[in-house]
Amino acid sequence: MMQSVISISNLSYGYEKQEVLHNINLEVKERDFLAIIGPNGGGKSTLLKAILGIHEIEQGSIKIFNQSSSKNLAKIGYVPQNTNINTNFPIKVIEVVMMGHIHSLKEQKSSRKPWHKYLSIGYNEFERSCAMSALKQVGMDQFANAKIGSLSGGQRQRVMIARALCAHPAILLLDEPTANIDVEGQKQIYQLLKELNKFITVVVVSHDISVVLSYASKVAHINKTITYHDISNYSDVARHENGHFCEVEMLERMGKACSC
Repeated sequence: MMQSVISISNLSYGYEKQEVLHNINLEVKERDFLAIIGPNGGGKSTLLKAILGIHEIEQGSIKIFNQSSSKNLAKIGYVPQNTNINTNFPIKVIEVVMMGHIHSLKEQKSSRKPWHKYLSIGYNEFERSCAMSALKQVGMDQFANAKIGSLSGGQRQRVMIARALCAHPAILLLDEPTANIDVEGQKQIYQLLKELNKFITVVVVSHDISVVLSYASKVAHINKTITYHDISNYSDVARHENGHFCEVEMLERMGKACSC
């Protein structure tokens, strides 16, 4: 039986006395591919920030591997939504990816040197080798010495995924990973995530319902409250000719599941 990697119990959260999340209960297990969907303003980003420890929990709890989330944040690799950068900033792809080591170095308390000492002298060969391995894993190793600003949106997103992988996460959490990426690029990103899901748990916040549900095994619809559904065993889901889930069919099924 797969162990629980994220456990959310009775979570409620609000801004200035306005409740955004109400009594959220969710369990994410090892090797899940969870899609978090819902309307704008429904609380998806708030839930994401709560898992990441950005929002201080007021009511309820979040545990990572059955411990307080603050103790296990290093086990989460995070890929933000916005990959737009100053295209004139002279930083190479390999340098962006190696930044992923900063998080993991903080955890190396037994190291002879404090983690911040590494930053003052640059990265060592092991870290560079690890970054190249991550780039190869996402199919971007040939761009290692390219300027990050010269890449397309889809290529930059792959680089950001590689950066997150450098921290050797058990959980990969992504916020709108295919925003502003064309349809073909979206498919490539989700196919990559499906491959990574063989080894790590993937949680994706997305508006691209018809695309992401073609790859996800579980889905959580957030609109202040939560509706959760396991879609891993669906064999009769209505699909379009391109293989995508029919959004209306999915939401109808979730509604039925909610009313059971």
